Amino acid sequence: MHIKECIVSAPGKAILHGEHAVVHGKMALAVSLNLRTYLQLQATFTSKVCINLPNINAFLSWDVTVLNQLVPDSEADLRNMDELDIELVRRLRDFVGIPNGALDTRSMAILAFLYIYISIFAGSGELPSLTVSVWSELPTGAGLGSSSAYSVCLAAALLSASGTIPSPLSDQENTARWGVAEMELINRFAFQGERIIHGNPSGVDNAVGTWGGILRYHSGKITPLSRVPMLRILLTNTKVPRSTKVLVAGVKDKMNKFPSIINPVLDSVDAISCTCEQTLSEMTSDSPTPEHYDILEELIDINQHHLNVMGVGHPALDNLCRVTLARGLHSKLTGAGGGGCAITLLRPETEHSVVQNTVQDLRECGYDCWETRIGAAGVQEHSPLAVKEEVLEVLARY
Repeated sequence: MHIKECIVSAPGKAILHGEHAVVHGKMALAVSLNLRTYLQLQATFTSKVCINLPNINAFLSWDVTVLNQLVPDSEADLRNMDELDIELVRRLRDFVGIPNGALDTRSMAILAFLYIYISIFAGSGELPSLTVSVWSELPTGAGLGSSSAYSVCLAAALLSASGTIPSPLSDQENTARWGVAEMELINRFAFQGERIIHGNPSGVDNAVGTWGGILRYHSGKITPLSRVPMLRILLTNTKVPRSTKVLVAGVKDKMNKFPSIINPVLDSVDAISCTCEQTLSEMTSDSPTPEHYDILEELIDINQHHLNVMGVGHPALDNLCRVTLARGLHSKLTGAGGGGCAITLLRPETEHSVVQNTVQDLRECGYDCWETRIGAAGVQEHSPLAVKEEVLEVLARY
């Protein structure tokens, strides 16, 4: 079969407001980051399927004839994207040599790739030989949606390569997005990848990677906001490891112990998310004003205090907030807390020297720090002309 070569990318994600409260039925706002994962798919004539993941030092290949033996007798179950084909997952685990219970990044990335590859090409009669190379600007395991960006890129590239969805590129466009129907299909396959990697994901991360922008998540319902402003931020990784499961359980324990104290805090966080959504909507309807940024900064400060009350703060995060506030900037944790990452809002008029000095201050604390934007575009296909030179250089090595 003819395989269409392509380059695609998808953004990472952060939680703007609503961490932990969302677990208890409150609203959360998830945002795309303009730190992206890039995937290049190339057709080959080697009768092999190769995947190159330089970020995690994984480079593997398999004979197509061997992979063909793993294809289920009926492809119907693979196209039912409401459920994983558990038997195929078991076969793939055995084939690659991944023990039951193994959840390391390398194993899960390989398993997700093979599952999506076989699911998409199973009905074509024979699996094609190809090479997939992936490189990401996102750190792994930091709660920034690196796995979902990876799954979205896999789904988009393999669906495009198979001819299931057409290329959105034209003679006039070097970067383009697919239509709604194609994006929904990409999102559904990406969700299968996320299920393999995380077990029982909410679907928020892959939705952000697919649609981009800002999404509202409330009681299982995901709603993209129609128009959103692009906001400059600093994204900082304290590099303090944490367990999301332990932190979520800690908040639950506090709720049970002090319901009259913690429940109003969760209600307040919900109101913060709603107020932020309203403010962002006003910023797209009218020109953003200093008053809008005043509100966003106050909401960041209030939410960070609430998160500390819930018990998901950390001395490294407290230090980060002090360092940025000394430069007149406002920060909060993003994600599970207990360390991990934080976002710092930058106003349009924030001077370059302030940004550079703040980044330097944070790096001197031992943190990783990037200037980026939230509200970035979702999954896209690119011509080589539209891809950053350093990205092309990395992808060209494999």
